[in-house]
Amino acid sequence: MTVKTYYNAIATVLAEEMRRDPAVFVMGEDIAEGGGTFSCTKGLLEEFGQNRVRNTPISECGFVGMSLGAAICGLRPVVELMFLDFACNAMDQIINQISKARYMSGGTVKVPLVLRGPQGGWRGKAAQHSQSLETLYMHVPGLKVVCPSSPYNVAGLLRASIRSDDPVIFCEHKNLIPVKGEVPDDPEFIIPLGKADVVRQGKDVTVIASLMCVHFALEVAEKMAKEGVDVEVVDVRTLVPLDKEGILASVRKTGRAVVAHEAMTFCGWGSEISSIIMEEAFEYLDAPVARVGAKYCPIPYAKELEDEALPSVADIEQAIRRVLA
Repeated sequence: MTVKTYYNAIATVLAEEMRRDPAVFVMGEDIAEGGGTFSCTKGLLEEFGQNRVRNTPISECGFVGMSLGAAICGLRPVVELMFLDFACNAMDQIINQISKARYMSGGTVKVPLVLRGPQGGWRGKAAQHSQSLETLYMHVPGLKVVCPSSPYNVAGLLRASIRSDDPVIFCEHKNLIPVKGEVPDDPEFIIPLGKADVVRQGKDVTVIASLMCVHFALEVAEKMAKEGVDVEVVDVRTLVPLDKEGILASVRKTGRAVVAHEAMTFCGWGSEISSIIMEEAFEYLDAPVARVGAKYCPIPYAKELEDEALPSVADIEQAIRRVLA
Protein backbone atom coordinates (compact mmCIF):
# COMPACT_ATOMS: atom_id res chain seq x y z
CA MET A 1 0.00 0.00 0.00
CA THR A 2 1.16 3.51 -0.81
CA VAL A 3 -0.27 6.78 0.48
CA LYS A 4 -1.50 8.91 -2.43
CA THR A 5 -3.67 11.94 -2.93
CA TYR A 6 -7.01 11.62 -4.71
CA TYR A 7 -5.58 12.95 -7.96
CA ASN A 8 -2.27 11.09 -7.64
CA ALA A 9 -4.38 7.94 -7.63
CA ILE A 10 -6.04 8.99 -10.89
CA ALA A 11 -2.67 9.73 -12.51
CA THR A 12 -1.25 6.38 -11.40
CA VAL A 13 -4.18 4.35 -12.75
CA LEU A 14 -4.18 6.20 -16.08
CA ALA A 15 -0.49 5.44 -16.59
CA GLU A 16 -0.81 1.81 -15.51
CA GLU A 17 -3.80 1.17 -17.76
CA MET A 18 -2.10 2.82 -20.72
CA ARG A 19 0.93 0.58 -20.19
CA ARG A 20 -1.26 -2.50 -19.88
CA ASP A 21 -3.51 -1.87 -22.88
CA PRO A 22 -2.35 0.04 -25.99
CA ALA A 23 -6.01 0.72 -26.85
CA VAL A 24 -6.32 3.10 -23.85
CA PHE A 25 -5.68 6.75 -24.63
CA VAL A 26 -6.54 10.08 -22.97
CA MET A 27 -7.91 13.26 -24.50
CA GLY A 28 -9.11 16.65 -23.34
CA GLU A 29 -8.27 20.34 -23.10
CA ASP A 30 -4.67 21.12 -22.05
CA ILE A 31 -4.01 17.57 -20.84
CA ALA A 32 -0.74 17.04 -22.70
CA GLU A 33 1.95 19.65 -21.89
CA GLY A 34 -0.36 21.27 -19.33
CA GLY A 35 -1.16 18.05 -17.49
CA GLY A 36 -4.86 18.87 -17.18
CA THR A 37 -6.77 21.16 -14.84
CA PHE A 38 -5.48 19.42 -11.70
CA SER A 39 -2.28 17.85 -13.14
CA CYS A 40 -3.58 14.30 -13.15
CA THR A 41 -2.30 13.67 -16.71
CA LYS A 42 1.10 15.23 -16.04
CA GLY A 43 3.93 13.10 -17.41
CA LEU A 44 1.76 11.01 -19.71
CA LEU A 45 2.78 12.91 -22.85
CA GLU A 46 6.47 12.21 -22.24
CA GLU A 47 5.85 8.49 -21.79
CA PHE A 48 3.14 7.78 -24.35
CA GLY A 49 3.42 10.50 -26.98
CA GLN A 50 0.91 12.67 -28.81
CA ASN A 51 -1.02 9.81 -30.39
CA ARG A 52 -2.21 8.63 -26.98
CA VAL A 53 -2.26 11.92 -25.06
CA ARG A 54 -4.33 14.26 -27.21
CA ASN A 55 -5.02 17.91 -26.62
CA THR A 56 -8.41 18.94 -27.96
CA PRO A 57 -10.03 22.22 -29.01
CA ILE A 58 -12.45 23.90 -26.60
CA SER A 59 -15.36 21.99 -28.13
CA GLU A 60 -16.83 19.38 -25.80
CA CYS A 61 -19.46 18.40 -28.34
CA GLY A 62 -16.72 17.70 -30.88
CA PHE A 63 -14.23 15.70 -28.85
CA VAL A 64 -16.83 13.82 -26.78
CA GLY A 65 -18.45 12.81 -30.07
CA MET A 66 -15.05 11.77 -31.42
CA SER A 67 -14.51 9.56 -28.39
CA LEU A 68 -17.65 7.60 -29.31
CA GLY A 69 -16.23 6.88 -32.76
CA ALA A 70 -12.91 5.84 -31.22
CA ALA A 71 -14.63 3.50 -28.75
CA ILE A 72 -16.78 1.87 -31.43
CA CYS A 73 -13.64 1.28 -33.51
CA GLY A 74 -11.91 -0.64 -30.72
CA LEU A 75 -10.06 1.98 -28.67
CA ARG A 76 -10.67 2.84 -24.99
CA PRO A 77 -10.77 6.63 -24.68
CA VAL A 78 -10.59 8.35 -21.30
CA VAL A 79 -11.96 11.85 -21.84
CA GLU A 80 -11.15 14.60 -19.35
CA LEU A 81 -13.40 17.63 -19.00
CA MET A 82 -11.96 20.68 -17.23
CA PHE A 83 -15.15 20.77 -15.17
CA LEU A 84 -17.82 18.10 -15.40
CA ASP A 85 -20.38 20.90 -15.77
CA PHE A 86 -19.10 21.26 -19.34
CA ALA A 87 -20.53 17.88 -20.25
CA CYS A 88 -23.74 19.86 -20.76
CA ASN A 89 -22.19 21.13 -24.00
CA ALA A 90 -22.13 17.53 -25.26
CA MET A 91 -25.47 16.27 -23.97
CA ASP A 92 -26.68 15.16 -27.40
CA GLN A 93 -23.53 13.10 -27.82
CA ILE A 94 -23.78 11.61 -24.32
CA ILE A 95 -27.53 11.02 -24.03
CA ASN A 96 -28.60 10.33 -27.61
CA GLN A 97 -25.47 8.68 -29.01
CA ILE A 98 -22.98 7.28 -26.47
CA SER A 99 -25.56 5.81 -24.11
CA LYS A 100 -27.63 4.22 -26.90
CA ALA A 101 -25.06 2.97 -29.43
CA ARG A 102 -24.75 -0.53 -27.97
CA TYR A 103 -28.52 -0.96 -27.62
CA MET A 104 -29.38 0.43 -31.06
CA SER A 105 -26.75 -1.78 -32.72
CA GLY A 106 -28.28 -4.88 -31.15
CA GLY A 107 -25.14 -5.36 -29.11
CA THR A 108 -22.86 -5.58 -32.14
CA VAL A 109 -20.73 -2.64 -30.95
CA LYS A 110 -19.26 -1.88 -27.56
CA VAL A 111 -18.64 1.60 -26.13
CA PRO A 112 -15.69 1.32 -23.68
CA LEU A 113 -15.46 5.02 -22.87
CA VAL A 114 -14.81 6.96 -19.66
CA LEU A 115 -15.88 10.58 -19.34
CA ARG A 116 -14.24 12.03 -16.24
CA GLY A 117 -13.81 15.39 -14.58
CA PRO A 118 -14.21 17.43 -11.38
CA GLN A 119 -17.55 18.61 -10.06
CA GLY A 120 -18.97 20.11 -6.87
CA GLY A 121 -18.72 23.28 -4.83
CA TRP A 122 -16.95 24.94 -1.91
CA ARG A 123 -14.29 26.38 -4.22
CA GLY A 124 -15.91 29.70 -5.19
CA LYS A 125 -16.26 28.64 -8.84
CA ALA A 126 -19.82 30.00 -9.19
CA ALA A 127 -22.92 28.68 -10.92
CA GLN A 128 -21.41 27.18 -14.09
CA HIS A 129 -18.44 25.41 -12.48
CA SER A 130 -19.82 24.06 -9.17
CA GLN A 131 -22.73 21.78 -10.01
CA SER A 132 -23.36 18.15 -9.04
CA LEU A 133 -25.34 16.75 -11.95
CA GLU A 134 -24.85 13.01 -11.49
CA THR A 135 -28.61 12.47 -11.21
CA LEU A 136 -29.00 13.54 -14.86
CA TYR A 137 -26.86 10.64 -16.03
CA MET A 138 -28.60 8.13 -13.76
CA HIS A 139 -31.77 8.79 -15.73
CA VAL A 140 -30.16 7.66 -19.01
CA PRO A 141 -30.11 3.88 -19.62
CA GLY A 142 -26.77 2.73 -20.95
CA LEU A 143 -24.56 4.97 -18.80
CA LYS A 144 -22.73 3.89 -15.67
CA VAL A 145 -22.23 6.56 -13.00
CA VAL A 146 -19.31 6.42 -10.55
CA CYS A 147 -18.60 8.71 -7.56
CA PRO A 148 -15.32 7.88 -5.74
CA SER A 149 -14.88 9.45 -2.30
CA SER A 150 -11.25 8.48 -1.55
CA PRO A 151 -7.93 7.67 -3.26
CA TYR A 152 -8.59 3.98 -2.56
CA ASN A 153 -11.93 4.14 -4.35
CA VAL A 154 -10.49 6.23 -7.18
CA ALA A 155 -7.89 3.56 -7.89
CA GLY A 156 -10.23 0.58 -7.87
CA LEU A 157 -13.19 2.24 -9.55
CA LEU A 158 -11.29 4.07 -12.31
CA ARG A 159 -9.51 0.90 -13.30
CA ALA A 160 -12.84 -0.95 -13.39
CA SER A 161 -14.36 1.88 -15.43
CA ILE A 162 -11.58 1.87 -18.04
CA ARG A 163 -11.95 -1.89 -18.45
CA SER A 164 -15.75 -1.71 -18.71
CA ASP A 165 -17.28 -2.25 -22.15
CA ASP A 166 -19.96 0.34 -21.40
CA PRO A 167 -19.64 4.15 -21.11
CA VAL A 168 -18.91 5.47 -17.63
CA ILE A 169 -19.45 8.97 -16.23
CA PHE A 170 -16.71 9.26 -13.61
CA CYS A 171 -17.63 12.04 -11.16
CA GLU A 172 -14.67 13.35 -9.19
CA HIS A 173 -14.88 16.08 -6.56
CA LYS A 174 -12.56 19.05 -6.78
CA ASN A 175 -12.54 19.45 -2.98
CA LEU A 176 -11.14 15.96 -2.56
CA ILE A 177 -8.01 16.74 -4.63
CA PRO A 178 -5.64 16.98 -1.62
CA VAL A 179 -7.22 14.14 0.37
CA LYS A 180 -4.71 11.38 1.09
CA GLY A 181 -5.23 7.69 1.67
CA GLU A 182 -3.69 4.27 1.19
CA VAL A 183 -3.91 2.76 -2.28
CA PRO A 184 -2.98 -0.84 -3.15
CA ASP A 185 0.17 -1.11 -5.27
CA ASP A 186 -1.32 -3.99 -7.27
CA PRO A 187 -1.90 -2.81 -10.89
CA GLU A 188 -4.78 -5.30 -11.06
CA PHE A 189 -6.60 -3.87 -8.04
CA ILE A 190 -10.25 -3.36 -9.01
CA ILE A 191 -13.41 -2.43 -7.13
CA PRO A 192 -16.39 -3.91 -8.99
CA LEU A 193 -18.91 -1.33 -10.15
CA GLY A 194 -22.18 -1.66 -8.26
CA LYS A 195 -20.80 -2.46 -4.80
CA ALA A 196 -21.38 0.03 -1.98
CA ASP A 197 -18.98 0.23 0.97
CA VAL A 198 -19.92 0.36 4.65
CA VAL A 199 -17.19 2.74 5.76
CA ARG A 200 -18.40 2.84 9.35
CA GLN A 201 -20.43 0.19 11.15
CA GLY A 202 -23.30 1.31 13.37
CA LYS A 203 -26.62 0.16 14.79
CA ASP A 204 -28.79 3.26 15.36
CA VAL A 205 -29.09 5.00 11.97
CA THR A 206 -27.75 4.61 8.42
CA VAL A 207 -26.36 7.55 6.46
CA ILE A 208 -26.14 6.81 2.72
CA ALA A 209 -23.79 9.28 1.03
CA SER A 210 -21.36 9.99 -1.79
CA LEU A 211 -18.23 12.06 -2.41
CA MET A 212 -17.82 14.95 0.10
CA CYS A 213 -20.92 13.96 2.04
CA VAL A 214 -19.24 10.67 2.99
CA HIS A 215 -16.58 12.69 4.83
CA PHE A 216 -19.22 14.93 6.39
CA ALA A 217 -21.16 11.90 7.59
CA LEU A 218 -18.07 10.34 9.15
CA GLU A 219 -17.37 13.59 11.00
CA VAL A 220 -20.92 13.63 12.35
CA ALA A 221 -20.69 9.96 13.30
CA GLU A 222 -17.57 10.54 15.38
CA LYS A 223 -19.20 13.48 17.14
CA MET A 224 -22.42 11.63 17.92
CA ALA A 225 -20.58 8.53 19.09
CA LYS A 226 -19.56 10.57 22.14
CA GLU A 227 -23.28 10.89 22.92
CA GLY A 228 -23.84 7.15 22.57
CA VAL A 229 -25.37 7.36 19.07
CA ASP A 230 -23.99 4.69 16.74
CA VAL A 231 -24.11 5.91 13.10
CA GLU A 232 -23.50 3.57 10.18
CA VAL A 233 -22.13 5.26 7.04
CA VAL A 234 -22.62 3.71 3.61
CA ASP A 235 -20.62 5.09 0.68
CA VAL A 236 -22.64 4.29 -2.46
CA ARG A 237 -19.50 4.59 -4.65
CA THR A 238 -21.45 3.80 -7.83
CA LEU A 239 -24.91 5.18 -8.55
CA VAL A 240 -25.36 3.05 -11.67
CA PRO A 241 -25.24 0.18 -11.10
CA LEU A 242 -26.64 0.82 -7.62
CA ASP A 243 -26.02 -1.61 -4.76
CA LYS A 244 -29.65 -1.72 -3.72
CA GLU A 245 -29.28 -4.83 -1.59
CA GLY A 246 -26.29 -3.42 0.29
CA ILE A 247 -28.20 -0.25 1.11
CA LEU A 248 -31.32 -2.14 2.17
CA ALA A 249 -29.31 -4.51 4.36
CA SER A 250 -27.91 -1.58 6.31
CA VAL A 251 -31.30 0.11 6.72
CA ARG A 252 -32.94 -3.12 7.83
CA LYS A 253 -30.25 -3.38 10.52
CA THR A 254 -30.55 0.17 11.88
CA GLY A 255 -34.21 0.96 11.20
CA ARG A 256 -33.48 4.59 10.27
CA ALA A 257 -32.01 6.22 7.17
CA VAL A 258 -30.61 9.56 6.03
CA VAL A 259 -29.54 10.10 2.41
CA ALA A 260 -26.94 12.85 1.94
CA HIS A 261 -25.58 14.21 -1.34
CA GLU A 262 -24.38 17.46 -2.85
CA ALA A 263 -26.86 17.24 -5.71
CA MET A 264 -29.98 19.34 -5.14
CA THR A 265 -32.46 17.72 -2.78
CA PHE A 266 -35.30 18.34 -5.23
CA CYS A 267 -35.25 15.38 -7.66
CA GLY A 268 -31.76 14.38 -6.48
CA TRP A 269 -30.70 10.74 -6.45
CA GLY A 270 -31.56 10.62 -2.75
CA SER A 271 -35.19 10.66 -3.79
CA GLU A 272 -34.72 7.38 -5.68
CA ILE A 273 -32.96 5.71 -2.76
CA SER A 274 -35.62 6.99 -0.36
CA SER A 275 -38.30 5.44 -2.57
CA ILE A 276 -36.46 2.12 -2.74
CA ILE A 277 -36.19 2.05 1.06
CA MET A 278 -39.85 2.97 1.53
CA GLU A 279 -40.99 0.36 -1.00
CA GLU A 280 -38.75 -2.52 0.03
CA ALA A 281 -37.90 -1.95 3.70
CA PHE A 282 -40.87 0.02 5.05
CA GLU A 283 -41.66 -2.51 7.75
CA TYR A 284 -38.13 -2.11 9.16
CA LEU A 285 -38.31 1.68 9.50
CA ASP A 286 -38.78 3.41 12.85
CA ALA A 287 -38.92 6.87 11.20
CA PRO A 288 -39.38 8.37 7.73
CA VAL A 289 -36.29 8.56 5.52
CA ALA A 290 -34.61 12.00 5.68
CA ARG A 291 -32.85 13.67 2.76
CA VAL A 292 -29.98 16.15 2.80
CA GLY A 293 -28.83 18.00 -0.32
CA ALA A 294 -28.21 21.34 -1.95
CA LYS A 295 -30.89 23.99 -2.11
CA TYR A 296 -32.81 24.46 -5.35
CA CYS A 297 -30.81 27.38 -6.74
CA PRO A 298 -27.73 28.10 -8.86
CA ILE A 299 -24.57 27.72 -6.78
CA PRO A 300 -23.56 31.26 -5.69
CA TYR A 301 -20.06 32.70 -6.08
CA ALA A 302 -19.96 34.47 -2.69
CA LYS A 303 -18.61 32.10 -0.03
CA GLU A 304 -21.30 32.91 2.54
CA LEU A 305 -24.06 32.22 0.01
CA GLU A 306 -22.33 29.13 -1.39
CA ASP A 307 -22.08 27.67 2.12
CA GLU A 308 -25.78 28.38 2.61
CA ALA A 309 -26.75 26.69 -0.65
CA LEU A 310 -24.71 23.51 -0.21
CA PRO A 311 -25.25 20.72 2.35
CA SER A 312 -23.15 20.82 5.49
CA VAL A 313 -22.01 18.71 8.41
CA ALA A 314 -24.64 20.48 10.50
CA ASP A 315 -27.38 19.58 8.01
CA ILE A 316 -26.52 15.89 8.23
CA GLU A 317 -26.40 16.05 12.02
CA GLN A 318 -29.83 17.71 12.14
CA ALA A 319 -31.28 15.06 9.81
CA ILE A 320 -29.89 12.27 12.02
CA ARG A 321 -31.34 13.84 15.15
CA ARG A 322 -34.68 14.25 13.38
CA VAL A 323 -34.98 10.56 12.49
CA LEU A 324 -33.80 9.55 15.96
CA ALA A 325 -36.31 11.78 17.75
